[in-house]
Amino acid sequence: MCLILLSYGMHDRYPLILAANRDEFYERPSAAVSLWDDAPGVIAGKDLQRGGTWLGITKTGRLAMLTNYRERPPFGQKAPSRGWLVRDFLCGQEEPKAYLEKIEVEKFEYNGFSLILGDMNHLFYISNRGDMMELSPGLYGLSNRLLNTPWPKIKRSKEALGSLLSRSDNPLPEDIFHILADRSRPRDEELPDTGVGLEWERILSSIFITSPKYGTRSSSVIMIDRRNHIMFIERVFNNHPDPWMEVKFEFRIHEK
Repeated sequence: MCLILLSYGMHDRYPLILAANRDEFYERPSAAVSLWDDAPGVIAGKDLQRGGTWLGITKTGRLAMLTNYRERPPFGQKAPSRGWLVRDFLCGQEEPKAYLEKIEVEKFEYNGFSLILGDMNHLFYISNRGDMMELSPGLYGLSNRLLNTPWPKIKRSKEALGSLLSRSDNPLPEDIFHILADRSRPRDEELPDTGVGLEWERILSSIFITSPKYGTRSSSVIMIDRRNHIMFIERVFNNHPDPWMEVKFEFRIHEK
């Protein structure tokens, strides 16, 4: 996942709204969001190369999502998969804070990451390039740096989602997908310098990324209302200009 927008405790109808784009090399094998056969109650995509995932939710309301931290020098090839951090939380039973305290001890074994996870009572953020914190109500943006790092794509997408939620009592998934589909790029002078060179900074600067080998492979929207009804929609692109597949799950959170 390379772009996450999170409205938490900010909207009267939907206490949690999540919008996310997953950016990855097209050649990396993965499966679309599904109800996992080997972990009952887990709804997530799956990285078929390492077995982890980038975003998921469970029937009991456990939620987790992850972005990589862009940095140089190149990451370690032998480090454990960051996608396991999401997978293991979704498949487990530990309370969110206890799980994060365990990650805190071993977080430097992984390449750079930022992770948001929790349940319907508490959400937490942790990075092995920053601090751990419990999230208070607010509008958050996360890409390949720390939470709310003001990259142009984060500022633009947060402003768009904030505007939508302020003017609509009942925002529609289609309106949120429209924000995620923005392919515009900022001016060169607005770009961060993350060590990948100007051409890649340009490619990676848009909300929806397109290039011959790497780009936005899927967009996801999760909306949870005050009755704990969840709607989870994923649209898969995989280097197509328009989505060629849509997956949708709707359910109400049940107790463990």
